Amino acid sequence: MKITFIGAGNMAEAIFAGIIKQQVVAASDVCVTDISEERLADLSEKYGVGTSLDNPSAVAEADVIVLAVKPQIFPMVWPEIAHAINPNALVVSVMAGIPSETIAGGKPIRIVRVMPNTPALIGRGAAGIAAGELATEADLHLAEKLMNAVGLAVRVEEEELHAVTAVSGSGPAYVFYLLENMLAAADQMGLEKGVARELALATVMGAAELMKESGEEADALRKKVTSKGGTTAAAINTMIDRGVGESIISAMQACAARSKELADG
Repeated sequence: MKITFIGAGNMAEAIFAGIIKQQVVAASDVCVTDISEERLADLSEKYGVGTSLDNPSAVAEADVIVLAVKPQIFPMVWPEIAHAINPNALVVSVMAGIPSETIAGGKPIRIVRVMPNTPALIGRGAAGIAAGELATEADLHLAEKLMNAVGLAVRVEEEELHAVTAVSGSGPAYVFYLLENMLAAADQMGLEKGVARELALATVMGAAELMKESGEEADALRKKVTSKGGTTAAAINTMIDRGVGESIISAMQACAARSKELADG
């Protein structure tokens, strides 16, 4: 199976590094394209993948084409490669917001859309996978195999990818923002930066693992550690008074709305 990645950004690197490490494909069967010769040279040296500055040639012999460019660049890149794609090839898009129907443009192209996230860079990603109109069960299975190499892959309907973007696609940024402000508060209270960072990271990771392992819902776990009149209650009540919960919901709705705007062009 020969796979061509159009775009050589961090997400593309995370995916092909993962599938090579997990021996889904050999490095010699991976080709990566980009406009930067320096970037391609670095990736070739690091992973042993093939590289190309010529998108049409790179997709011509590929069994799978991974579209890993920014959505805004898609209209410039796609016209030059759409005609060169092998009729039997599968197109996997990791672009946010661009519908499979738009990508296909009326042509009989099998497409699977994927919404990954940045923890894929360390093999801890979470991705939603959705089939385009002509994609088969085998296509979905292959996309799952690719994304499972860098974390978790979950099947959803294509229209649900906007919500997936809001939950997991952009989700790491919410966690980083929480940590950013936890560490800022710790600094204001005089806690040493290294100690604060270590404690904050262990807390976020431990809380997530506890929820996963226990199977309990978030509100139940929160209530277990929130004693009436205690320190945690003081913190949670302040968040409630400041509308933190409503802000999080509004932020995620804004994220999904932006994804829909991208889909609508």
